[in-house]
Amino acid sequence: MTIDTQTRPADTATDGLKRGSPAAARPIFSTADFALLRTAVLTHLRTIEDDPASVQYSNLYHRLGRLG
Repeated sequence: MTIDTQTRPADTATDGLKRGSPAAARPIFSTADFALLRTAVLTHLRTIEDDPASVQYSNLYHRLGRLG
């Protein structure tokens, strides 16, 4: 039985990451993204305005307005 000493299992915690200080957090969405999402939600909300689910979309629309 031979053991390969050249390879080792990938360390998922540090694989591909530099050691030291953590990278700065970056936002996932930009302000422009929130405007686009808000417009899309409003368009959908107008389509389903008689549906009971429209209340949830209305709330989402207003929350997106506070973020962007």
